[in-house]
Amino acid sequence: MRRETKDRAVDIAAFLFAAAFSVLTSDAVVIDPGTSETALLLDQTAGGVACAALFLRRRWPVQLTIVLLVAGKFSHFATGAILVALFTVAASRTPKVTGWVTALAFAPVPLFLAGRPAADDPATASSITYFALIAGALGWGSYTRSRRQLVASLHERAERAADDARREARENIAREMHDVLAHRLSLLSVHAGALEFNPGGEPAQVARAAGVVRQSAHEALEDLREIIGVLRAPEVTEGPQPVLADVEWLAAEARQAGAQVTLQLSVEGGPEAVASTVGRTAYRVVQEGLTNARKHGRSSGAPVTVRVRGAPGAGLTVTVLNPAEREHDSPIPGAGQGLIGLAERTTLAGGHLEHGWVLPQHDDGPAPNDKGGENTDERSSEFRLFAWLPWPE
Repeated sequence: MRRETKDRAVDIAAFLFAAAFSVLTSDAVVIDPGTSETALLLDQTAGGVACAALFLRRRWPVQLTIVLLVAGKFSHFATGAILVALFTVAASRTPKVTGWVTALAFAPVPLFLAGRPAADDPATASSITYFALIAGALGWGSYTRSRRQLVASLHERAERAADDARREARENIAREMHDVLAHRLSLLSVHAGALEFNPGGEPAQVARAAGVVRQSAHEALEDLREIIGVLRAPEVTEGPQPVLADVEWLAAEARQAGAQVTLQLSVEGGPEAVASTVGRTAYRVVQEGLTNARKHGRSSGAPVTVRVRGAPGAGLTVTVLNPAEREHDSPIPGAGQGLIGLAERTTLAGGHLEHGWVLPQHDDGPAPNDKGGENTDERSSEFRLFAWLPWPE
């Protein structure tokens, strides 16, 4: 309704402009002294009809303009309506259509010049003024059309940018939900499985496992509540994020869950020297590695090696190694989305991620087998998760 009201107001303003233009310029009309009052009245009536016809310009702008251009050859009082109609065509139609209408509007110019009008003839000045006004109306209409297209393009870009921002925010939240909840739920699943398969265990062990299940479920609910709170908030605010120093707490938590985690943290200047963005990404790499170790490891207590090394200029490397079965049906479901999200996260941080199967490594080469030779048994392979992150000098 607001748009319709605005359009009506513009139509009325166009009608009033055309009528006022015809009235204010009537004294400058070169009228044949032999023109009768009846002919003058008919001219004025035609001008009034032309002004009233402008209310049809939104529906039939081109047709109306052609009719008015023809009528303008016989009636001066149609000039105001012609200017409005030409402006409408230039502002609302394609350049090709505007070009044809422009050609029709200036078609009398060659005939006018061929007649070699006298420079001091009032009719010459009137004709030149008429064509100048037509050119001004077409130019102003073309400028208006270009400006509308520019504004529409800027709006479209802004909407596209907003959509991209919302999509990126959703992807970030999805990564956070996976990284955080998968870690919590994997702990819960491991200890719940222990309770399921060993219900008659020692009371202290059962109580410890039940406590971990309860704590993991509570923390998972708290994390989920925090993420939902971010989604519901009018403005997205970033809550406390982990840093590289929190990797030690992450390893300690995994040890409490029964894993044999060896953490080798060798960072020049200490973990606090690493930028928060790089440190957070490294933390997520370790978190995903420990989660996958619980999901796909040969046992809940399988050894896991975590190495975090780096120095300014050389970058920060994160390596997570754990023995696992290549063909292993994990009780904890997974679709590989964690590694996909982790690769995206490391790429955004300016680094890269690698993962795959390798033979167990000792400091001096591959681990030997029971017979003293090099171990080539695929069943004893380790899964290696490696990330390199930039650390400028």
